[in-house]
Amino acid sequence: MDMRERMRQDARLIMLKALADQINETLHSGNMDAELRFFGIAEDRAWIHNELRWLEAHGAVTLIEAGTVLVATLTETGHRHLRREIAIEGVKRPSRAGA
Repeated sequence: MDMRERMRQDARLIMLKALADQINETLHSGNMDAELRFFGIAEDRAWIHNELRWLEAHGAVTLIEAGTVLVATLTETGHRHLRREIAIEGVKRPSRAGA
């Protein structure tokens, strides 16, 4: 796996975790940008939208278009990946609790 694909898989996991951290499990793509930059992933909004659409296609999030942003909400499939009950191919596996 090349470095670019590894970064995409990391970013997808970061996005799922960021959603899980919200009370309503929802964030818009502008906030997702800040979350990714905190982890050293500085990409443009089009790239973030592409990754969010990828997560939607794999059932991990639902998306609503609101003007120029996408609003993402975590799904049960996304939760199950974060709890390590399933593996979504193309999303980095989360670490085990306490590991």
